[in-house]
Amino acid sequence: MNATGSAGIEGAVPPRGPMRPSGLLDVLNVASVVLDTEGRIVLWSPQAEELFGYSAQEALGEYAARIMVHEEHVDLAVKLFTEVMRTGRSWAGAFPVRRKDGGTRLVEFRNMRLLDDRGDVYALGLAADRSTVRRLERDVALSARVITQSPIGLAVLDTELRYVSVNPALERINGVPAEAHIGRTVREVLPQVDTDALEGAARRVLETGRPVIDRSATGRTPADPDEDHAWSVSLYRLEDAFGAVLGVAVSIVDVTEQYRAGVEAEAARRRLAAVADASARIGTTLELDRTARELAEVAVPDLADIAAVDLLEAVVKGRRSTLSPAEPAVIRALAVQADDAPDALRAADPPGQVARYGPDRLVTECVRTARPVLVARVTDEDLGRIARSPEATGMLRRAGVHSYLAVPLIARGEVLGALDLKRIGNPLPFDEDDLLLARELASRAAVQIDNARWYQNARDAALTLQRSMLPSHPRETGGLEVASRYQPAEATSEVGGDWFDVIPLEDRKTALVVGDVMGSGIAAAASMGRLRTATNTLAALDLDPALLLEHLDRTTAGLDHAIATCLYAVHDPHARQCRIANAGHLPPVRVRAGRPPELLDLPTGVPLGVGGVAFRTTTVDLDPGDRLVLYTDGLVETRQQPIDERLAALLAVLEGPDRPLEEVCDLLLRTLPEPRNSDDVGGAGWRGRRPRRAPPPPGTPPPGGRPL
Repeated sequence: MNATGSAGIEGAVPPRGPMRPSGLLDVLNVASVVLDTEGRIVLWSPQAEELFGYSAQEALGEYAARIMVHEEHVDLAVKLFTEVMRTGRSWAGAFPVRRKDGGTRLVEFRNMRLLDDRGDVYALGLAADRSTVRRLERDVALSARVITQSPIGLAVLDTELRYVSVNPALERINGVPAEAHIGRTVREVLPQVDTDALEGAARRVLETGRPVIDRSATGRTPADPDEDHAWSVSLYRLEDAFGAVLGVAVSIVDVTEQYRAGVEAEAARRRLAAVADASARIGTTLELDRTARELAEVAVPDLADIAAVDLLEAVVKGRRSTLSPAEPAVIRALAVQADDAPDALRAADPPGQVARYGPDRLVTECVRTARPVLVARVTDEDLGRIARSPEATGMLRRAGVHSYLAVPLIARGEVLGALDLKRIGNPLPFDEDDLLLARELASRAAVQIDNARWYQNARDAALTLQRSMLPSHPRETGGLEVASRYQPAEATSEVGGDWFDVIPLEDRKTALVVGDVMGSGIAAAASMGRLRTATNTLAALDLDPALLLEHLDRTTAGLDHAIATCLYAVHDPHARQCRIANAGHLPPVRVRAGRPPELLDLPTGVPLGVGGVAFRTTTVDLDPGDRLVLYTDGLVETRQQPIDERLAALLAVLEGPDRPLEEVCDLLLRTLPEPRNSDDVGGAGWRGRRPRRAPPPPGTPPPGGRPL
């Protein structure tokens, strides 16, 4: 390999017992011949028999020059022999020899003087076929040159997995001189490389003889102690000519560039997967808090150990916000998500809380400059600029926050807030790849958050408008006990169309109204308000219900093509009757003691705003104690079941035990609407009461039902 061979291993233990031949002398087939002082052959090896063609019986006692040297070189051979015997200096060279069979062969000779214990002098001659010697010399020289000049790291380990030799390429790869390898294990030379798997593989190669090809290894070496490297390692067993195991040969190729390219490709794949996941999971509704929570859940734990989504308070309230360099940021926390980080979770602002962050805080810098803030390795000073208070700083320190990243949430050119990320359990600091992913997530989520914000503001405006228009009626009026409920649609854009009203009339009569303007949002709420005002005005004229609906129909036709359903009833406690007209609305339910609830059989009519169809008034009995339930379609309609089944479900709920009206309203809302209703639910219940303000007309029978 190179000059650092196994013969120089310090502290090597010599082998015990006989050693098997290495095979090299057998390849050379070296012949041994011993001559006395007169040049006669006294010892003749089997290899000499093969090389010269003479048996021992034929050679022993003969002059060596006669049978070992070509006759042309006899004088020179004798001269050289005499010089070696006289001076004791060895001689080496090549002579052509003539074999017994007459053939000529060029033989490499090594001659030296021997002295026995009696003081007698002999000459030892070693001879080998010169072509074999030259071939081995070329092979060794070529092998040494290949190993020395190879760009691949090469090493030989003995059976104890200690270095026997290394080539210059491996010296450069490891950053350790060759002499520092010899006699040591890989673990001792490279303590920052994961050697367990490599040593296990090398032992299996020694045991089985099966090579290991292209096994990966990673770690750091003295050649580059600050960066991880990757290597491709191949191992195969070394054996001598007789099959004895000598050790393991190792070849090592630095594949760091390919490894890093693979890591970058995998990181890019994970980023794409995270972005795709975010696209599917963020913005499933138009609820602001839920959208923010979905963003935080996507970020934890793949990107951060704790994530917070914060919006500027001005933005939440629908105003634009710009911060001067000396101005603090007033921020509302919308969502916080943590992965096993209780201290850091306590340090975060709870969702819904509004906090003031000073101009020096990093999140303030993020929303003021509309640029990300990345602190790869957090110091104590940094913690003070991250946390909202000294107490929170201590919590973050105890939690072990070591890396921080804040990314602005920007939609339609406006900074809405920030995505705040911290790492605790993940030992790696945030890097540029993490920043790229966080910006992509924030960019996609910001649009969804902005949509949710505007829809939330529109919903709040519609709700405010609609609630301002809904009646504030007494619990009792004109011989009726009244209870009502209004539940706005959960879908932001669906708010605005339902209304009901209780209108006291002369002679203790009461007008009962329930309606639904088709459409949603502020426009529907405004149309509803105009229809309610018109209804109150017309009701004061004590018109027949059908006639009143005709007037409302003309009013509706002038409201920008608005269409509404409406049911109008007038209760007369003296006559114990209700006169009802219907404009395309669902029928009311009458509940009488001792009888099953019933849907009143009324002419349906057409919705207001359609025009061209007359309305009809129907008179129904309503005795004291009877109940009348009016409602809008949001209470019963679903996309999964026919309306007949839903109306049957309504009757089933009302058929239960007698309850106060308030409880009945709550029961209906709790039982019938879909969990995520896309329409408003409005309704009211009325129960006839005994007249209190005036005696009944003469001849009127006493009221039935139980006293209230």
